[in-house]
Amino acid sequence: MGVVHHANYLVWLEIGRVELVRSRGCNYKELEQTEGLFLSVVDVNCRYHAPARYDEEIIVQTEIVGAGSRVVEFGYEIRSADSGRLLAKATSRHVWLNREWRATQLPEKYRYLLQVG
Repeated sequence: MGVVHHANYLVWLEIGRVELVRSRGCNYKELEQTEGLFLSVVDVNCRYHAPARYDEEIIVQTEIVGAGSRVVEFGYEIRSADSGRLLAKATSRHVWLNREWRATQLPEKYRYLLQVG
């Protein structure tokens, strides 16, 4: 078929999310190791608009569209790097978990890094 399997879009969302968080001065590894915090996916919605083709470069635009002390929601647009054609729009919602895998609050010192916008 020459098109990318739909499950790969979820991997691209994760890459976009990790890079956005890193660009804001926070990284998952540090949160896990030093704070014992984990960001668990609780919901994903992806609307496919056009197929990505094999070897096609893509751009994943990621933003935080909602954030509270326990939950953060990301919005995504996946586009063709060459044409700008919209391939997919998605959202994912996540809850912060502690080392015991229970819902917890993100410490105040990190909240400003993950504000909407």
